[in-house]
Amino acid sequence: MVIIVLTDYERLTAMNKQYLWHPFTQMKDYNNSDPLIIERGEGIMLYDVQGRAYYDGFSSVWLNVHGHNVPELNQAITEQLGRVAHSTLLGMANIPAIELAEKLAKITPEGLNKVFYSDSGATGVEIAIKMAFQYWHNKGIRGKTKFITMNQAYHGDTIGAVSVGAIPLYHDVYRPMLFPSYVIPYPYAYRHEGGEAEALKSTLSALRNLLETQADEIAALIVEPIVQGASGIIVMPPGCLRQMAALCRQYGVLLIADEVATGFGRTGAMFACDHEDVSPDLMVIGKGLTGGYLPVAATLATDEVYDAFYADYEQQKTFFHGHSYTGNPLGCAVALASLKLFEERKLVEGVSAKAALVEHKLAQLKDRPHVGEIRQKGLMVGIELVRDKESREPYDWEDRIGVLASLRARELGMLTRPLGNVIVFIPPLASNIAELDAMTDILVESIRHVTEGGGAK
Repeated sequence: MVIIVLTDYERLTAMNKQYLWHPFTQMKDYNNSDPLIIERGEGIMLYDVQGRAYYDGFSSVWLNVHGHNVPELNQAITEQLGRVAHSTLLGMANIPAIELAEKLAKITPEGLNKVFYSDSGATGVEIAIKMAFQYWHNKGIRGKTKFITMNQAYHGDTIGAVSVGAIPLYHDVYRPMLFPSYVIPYPYAYRHEGGEAEALKSTLSALRNLLETQADEIAALIVEPIVQGASGIIVMPPGCLRQMAALCRQYGVLLIADEVATGFGRTGAMFACDHEDVSPDLMVIGKGLTGGYLPVAATLATDEVYDAFYADYEQQKTFFHGHSYTGNPLGCAVALASLKLFEERKLVEGVSAKAALVEHKLAQLKDRPHVGEIRQKGLMVGIELVRDKESREPYDWEDRIGVLASLRARELGMLTRPLGNVIVFIPPLASNIAELDAMTDILVESIRHVTEGGGAK
């Protein structure tokens, strides 16, 4: 009898293939490949079960801030675990949830004084949409039931969040299930014939025209401020967000800022809205809220919005929404510890110099024949690869150019994940200059290899 002894990797690979369904992953492709299985993390490095080390070049899907296995964050969870792991916020409270709410109200844009917790960016968006809808209902204005979103927007995968999403690849199959939203263009200068000025004009004109005719039926505009993430790291022209906010105020429409990806220092400010001194009516935060440790998100509202729900019990104006783990004490405790590290290590203040290094290092790609545009705001970077630089002709989906470049980066020791033909680089904020230098070297070499070295047609 032959006894076959599997290695840990072989055993886990077989189990992975048999039982696990991965998000945003075509499993037929995945199961025909050698899977990456992470065992542990240290600093900005991740280690797989075979002992190989990788830079976390996309912050574990844009959410890691301080790196992995951070003693202060580990301690915060351990200490809270010794008290209580969870208690509901339905009619009760817990210490970390209260203290974190106060902290968030102080560091977010002016006026956002009320905090409603959830467990992911998508659920936070769902809450914001429902709050905006019910706000007008509670005020006796029943006609304002529609929402405005932006072309190629991504706000999460729950039904309401998908209803205000506008990426056909992700969302079109679900359209029969969704409520319709008005869609205006996001100012994508690289793909606009008139460049930045005309892209900005198109966006503002579309919003103004829509509000002039339909404001009486529109509850809110939802926007990814300054940087639109999943569409390919599209950066707004200066002044765009401020003017959009002014139009919303002028026409009596609420503004929802989805800061799930852009919040907590990613763009060089604590929140992207801070770049243009915009104070939205509702703001959704997540991802970096706990430093990338535990699933906690929050929807912040102004007193004006909150007061529309504040009424006698008999009036039934309560916000009937909640999640089992809303305000989880472990998550809130580590979020507080994370925000303390932000202050002690001056992370946001340090983004500017780090971003300048990244911009300098990536400048060598600007003249490469298949690099269409490098878009950057702080430590959010998207590099759009094109088949033809002069005509800006994109690669076909079947070319998998982004996938190939990301796989090459993995071979060289860095993890990232593409957005179609756009290579994403979103390192942990705690990355030091030497680490950023090494990661950008890998990024440059990966793109050159795939686009010029025979890795693509």
